[in-house]
Amino acid sequence: MTLMDSFAGRRVPPAVTDAGLALLFTAGAFVPLVPMPADVPALRTPDALFFVLALLSALPLAIHRRFPLPVLLVMTAAVAVLQARHYIPHLSGPQGTSIGPSYMGVATAILLTALRGAPRTATLVVAAVIPAAAVTEAVLAPDGHRIATLLADGVLLVAAWALGRLTRARAAIRDQALERASALGRAQEANARAAVMEERARIARELHDIVAHNVSLMVVQTIAADRIQDRDGDKAHELHGTIEETGRATVTELRRLLDVLRTEDEADADPSKEPPQPTVEALPALVDAVRAAGLTVDFTTTGTPAELPAGSHLTVYRIVQEGLTNTLKHAGHTHAELTVAWEARHRRLTVRLCDDGPRPGEGAPPRPAGLPDGPGHGLLGMRERIGAVGGSLHTGPRPGGGYCVHAVVPLPTPTPPLSASPSPGRTEAPAPDDSSFDLAGHYEGHPPHASHPRPAGR
Repeated sequence: MTLMDSFAGRRVPPAVTDAGLALLFTAGAFVPLVPMPADVPALRTPDALFFVLALLSALPLAIHRRFPLPVLLVMTAAVAVLQARHYIPHLSGPQGTSIGPSYMGVATAILLTALRGAPRTATLVVAAVIPAAAVTEAVLAPDGHRIATLLADGVLLVAAWALGRLTRARAAIRDQALERASALGRAQEANARAAVMEERARIARELHDIVAHNVSLMVVQTIAADRIQDRDGDKAHELHGTIEETGRATVTELRRLLDVLRTEDEADADPSKEPPQPTVEALPALVDAVRAAGLTVDFTTTGTPAELPAGSHLTVYRIVQEGLTNTLKHAGHTHAELTVAWEARHRRLTVRLCDDGPRPGEGAPPRPAGLPDGPGHGLLGMRERIGAVGGSLHTGPRPGGGYCVHAVVPLPTPTPPLSASPSPGRTEAPAPDDSSFDLAGHYEGHPPHASHPRPAGR
């Protein structure tokens, strides 16, 4: 903010500033029309040429911001002609120094040029324009007053130029100070964030050690309880109670660990957001939420629901949620089909979500060509989740338009009951499971060694 562009601490548009100055000096250019004192040399009677020159000496200020140097040259030339034609008093004469509105208009134009112009333009003004104007004024001055006119005009114009450059320098210093303060604030915020993350990592390592210790202790206690189950039932019962307490403590510490690792996400007003740890049973409510947002969804469930680990429940829900959110984001209010198939024979849960793409004329943003491998985190998150439960994920555009997400989540293999009294010297082979591989090579179901009996301890 500069002195010329502000008033009472409020920002004034530059166009308004220039227009106000132009009107002010235009009115001042007609001051010679007022009757002059008797001892002042007579001036030429105003005519049409005077009106034209008076307007040229002030009105160009209205467009000074766009054409600083041409405006300055036009105003300086107009004032010189006014003085040469004796329409305005000389800068210095028998009556003394007379700095009228026309001379002040030229000084203001020089100030604005030095303030707004580039360094090269400002140098040209002080090195060529100001000396030429001062010499012209001195040549037009009456005999015996040329030196005084030269000095008066030179001091006036150089002072205006210096004030403009000083104001520009102060504005630059202020802007640099604000930028440094902003950079310092950003650096401090980044340092604070880094310190918080470092502290979180330290706490997470400590909690991880506690959780790992408790889990190891539970494993040892479980083995001990299993060994003495038949010999000392009371002691085994006591060990089971200890295992329960250790397990509760482990869950508590694990929750603390997750709270430490959880980042601060901004609140999202997405209608498809559900409470924490939703399950497959919450999919109908999710579908109703996105329907309310304008997406037409045909939801179909086939097969008999089977038991599913909590992590797999959450994975299925999040994949459907992310798929519906992407459909709303990239295809708009279109039509989508969601199918959840429980395939007990293949021990898997299949989720398929396909949309028809943006409706004609809706103007929804197109999906990037490389969306499956692009920089977004939605599909990457899907792959991480599905990989964590041993499933597979396939995404891509449909041949007829639209987009599809196909996920396969393995169902847990039922654990066969342990034989109460196995025959000595006889080893039973594990029963074949229904695990299979999908087309992408992802293993579905439990690995073959999952059903092997636990070896007896020594």
